[in-house]
Amino acid sequence: MINFEQARLNMVNCQLRTNKVTHSGILNAFESVAREEYVPEISKNIAYVDEDLALSHGRYLMEPMVLGRMLQVLDPQENETALVVGAGTGYAATVLSKLVNAVVALEDEDDLVTKMNELFSSQSVENAVAVKASLSEGYPKQAPYDLIFFGGAVSEIPGSLIEQLAEKGRLVAVVQDVNARDKQFLGRVTLMEKHAGNVSGRIVFDANTPLLPGFALEEGFSF
Repeated sequence: MINFEQARLNMVNCQLRTNKVTHSGILNAFESVAREEYVPEISKNIAYVDEDLALSHGRYLMEPMVLGRMLQVLDPQENETALVVGAGTGYAATVLSKLVNAVVALEDEDDLVTKMNELFSSQSVENAVAVKASLSEGYPKQAPYDLIFFGGAVSEIPGSLIEQLAEKGRLVAVVQDVNARDKQFLGRVTLMEKHAGNVSGRIVFDANTPLLPGFALEEGFSF
C-alpha cells in the first residue's frame, strides 16, 4: 500500500524544490492537496510521478514541476479571483484555491464539471466551483479575473480570454510553436499581464505539456 502522504512530501521536495519552485505558499498548497484523488483509479499508484497523467476527454494532469512553476509565475495573492481553463478534474484549481480568494474551474464536458464539483465537495474546497462553457470563450459571466491559468498547451491564446483579464491581471499558458505537429513538443510558458488597459506578454521558460483539445492551430493553405 502506497503511503500517499509520504509520496506527496517527496514530490514537493524532489520535484518542486529542486526545480526552482521556491514560493512557500505554493509548496504548502501542493503538500496539502491529495493528488491521488484527482486521477483515475488505475493511475492512483503513480499519481506523484514527474510526468503528465491522462484523465479523460484528452485532458491531462499536468506534471507537478510545470504546474508549480507556472503558478509561481502567476504570483497568486489571497484576495484574487482565478479562472482555470481546461480544468480537467480540478487538481490545479484546488491547489490555486489554497492561494487565492475564489477559483472558477472551466470545462466543456458535463461529466468533468460534475466530477470536479464532487471532488471540491469531498475535499472541502469551499472557494472553487466548476462551470461548463466553451474553453476558447472563457467564462465572461464572472469576469474580470486577476489570474487566468490554462490546464494544457494551446497553439495561441484566444483574445476572448485576454479580454477577461482584470487590471494588473496575469495570464499564463504553455504556448506551442505554430510549426509544430507533435503535441508533445517543447512549448513555451508565456505570461501576459495587463497594465493601464494594455496587455503585454513574455516567454518565461520552456515546458512540455499536452495540447488542450480545441486549441490546435487550424491548418491553412501553403503557397
